[in-house]
Amino acid sequence: MDHADHVALLRAGIPASGGVWADLGAGAGAFTLALADLLGPGATIYSVDKDARALREQEQAMRARFPATTMHYLAADFTHPLALPPLDGLVMANSLHFVRQKAEVLARVRAYLLPGGRLLLVEYNADRGNPWVPHPLSYPTWQHLSQENGFRDTQLLARVPSRFLGEIYSAVTFRPA
Repeated sequence: MDHADHVALLRAGIPASGGVWADLGAGAGAFTLALADLLGPGATIYSVDKDARALREQEQAMRARFPATTMHYLAADFTHPLALPPLDGLVMANSLHFVRQKAEVLARVRAYLLPGGRLLLVEYNADRGNPWVPHPLSYPTWQHLSQENGFRDTQLLARVPSRFLGEIYSAVTFRPA
C-alpha cells in the first residue's frame, strides 16, 4: 500500500478540514500522513506510539510534507491513559488488532472524543490472526463491538485487497452526541 491507498481508506470518514485529531498506534506515520493530507493546513494531530524512534522518523516526514499541520508526538502505550485534549476524531489503523481485551481501550478512546466525534478504524477483515496480527476483527465483528462499547452509526467506508489476511477495511463510528 502507498500514500494514495492510505488516503483512500480514510477519505470518506473525514467530514471537513481542520480540527483536533489523534492517531493511536501511529508507528512511522503512514496513516498520520494520510490524515494530515485530508485535514489540511491548520489541523492539529496527536501521534501516539510506544516506539519513539518511529515517531522521530514520522516527524521528519511530516515536516517535509505537511509543515502547516500542528503535530504533537507522544511516545506512549495507547492502551493506558493518555493526556489528550477533547478530540474531533481519532484514527486507529492496524493497531487495535494488538489488543486482546478491547473493551477497556474502547471506553478510553470514546472518552477522548467530543460528543459526535468519530473513530476511524482500519483493520484486517478477519477474525483469526497470526503472530504478526494477533487479534484482528472483521467488519461484522467491529459493528457488534463498537455498538457494545457505546459507539453509534458504524459504517463501512472502504475495502482494499491485501496479500496479508485477504482484505483491509476502513470504518467510521461515532461517540453519541
